[in-house]
Parts: sequence; C-alpha cells; structure tokens
Amino acid sequence: MSGTPAILVVDDDEAVREVLRKGLEAEGFAVREAAGKKSLLEALDAEPIRLITLDLGLGRDDGLSLANEIRARRNLPIVMITARGEPVDRVTGLEHGADDYITKPFHIREVVLRIRTVLRHYTGLQTSPEHDGPTNRRHRFAAGVLDMGRRELRDPAGSALELTDTEIRLLDLFLRCPNRVLSRDEISLAIVGRRWEPLDRTVDGHVARLRRKIEPPGEAPTLIKSVRGVGYVFTGDVTTG
Repeated sequence: MSGTPAILVVDDDEAVREVLRKGLEAEGFAVREAAGKKSLLEALDAEPIRLITLDLGLGRDDGLSLANEIRARRNLPIVMITARGEPVDRVTGLEHGADDYITKPFHIREVVLRIRTVLRHYTGLQTSPEHDGPTNRRHRFAAGVLDMGRRELRDPAGSALELTDTEIRLLDLFLRCPNRVLSRDEISLAIVGRRWEPLDRTVDGHVARLRRKIEPPGEAPTLIKSVRGVGYVFTGDVTTG
C-alpha cells in the first residue's frame, strides 16, 4: 500500500489495463488496477485515489451503476474509457458522473492529456480566463446559493445539494454570465480545458446532468436554456457577492 494518491484503472481487459498503466507510469503517475466492482471498491477503501478511469463494459458489472456508486462514496474525478462511442452513450456516461469520456481505440497521449486537464480542475488550477476573480464568491439564484469558497450548493431551505466538481464549475460559469449566450466552445474551454469539436457531446452531457439537479423535475428547463446551433444561456436572476 502506498500513501501517494494513484490513478485507478478499471477495465476487465488485462491488455487495456497494461497499456494504460505503462503509459501513465511513463508520465510519472502512480497507477493501481481493478478488473471489476469488487477490486475497485477494495482499492477505494485501501488507499488514496486521485482519479478513476472506468470502462462501461465490465462483464457482469454495470459501469454506469459503478459510476453512481463511486460518486456516492467519493467526489473523485472519473474519466470513462470505453468502446461505446455513440453520442447517446457519451451523454449517458456524463450524466452518470463522468468528468470526461474517451472512446476506444484510444491514443495513450490523448488519455494522459485528458487526465491532466481533469486533475488541474480538481486541484483548482483553472486554465481559462473565465475563472478570473475571487474564489470565495457567492451566487444567489432560484435554486439556492452557490458558495465557491465552500464549493457547495444549498437549496433555498439550506440543504446541501450534491454536485461534482465539474458541475460546480459549470454552474459558477453560468451564474457569472447570466443572460449571456455561452457557446459550446467557451463552455468546453472553461470546464474541460479544450475546444469543442463537432459531434463532441461532452458539454451537452454535463449541462443535462446539472439541469437534473437544479431545474424543477418533469418540466422544460427554465434556468439553463438551449440556444440552437450555439450553446446555452442562463436566464434566471442572479445576485453575486
């Protein structure tokens, strides 16, 4: 057991785990491996983990359910690496807690770059000018109060709402730019550190997941609205201080 936080590679294909382990170790990361749910949960309980790469197809184990279980235990970044490459699969993965989504076959250099970007966000090293300004700001809006100092959202009754780090950064971006149309390119740069590309549904997946947590259930979105062919706009009233 090591005290150094490690990347936990979760895949039932030993060859894939080996490629990821060798590539990540060559970049200076400590790496642990898990072939399924049992070894994944054991690793989470045994030592500090800084990020998880998660395959969606794990034999009898459902990767999406595992992502939900991980989120319930820890606020850890999750990068899904899977052969399921359809847009609906990407959106579904992001809605279930992934911070990024990479399809197989992959280039190990891309995986390393994506992981570094996600880790930079989780450690507060913001790469976009959209994040300039005080980090202890508080936004008050219809769904509650977002406190960036505490990095938490509380509903109007004062109860904490569970948001991932990516969702917090996305909501903060919207609340700092009310009534301004944000392109997918702007949002992608701010939350995942890279420009948006056609057919990339990462931004849409994160927005869909955030909407489920702050919009009234069963109704059309009233706070974060889609702007066809461009991106999204936050239309609610915001007080920041």
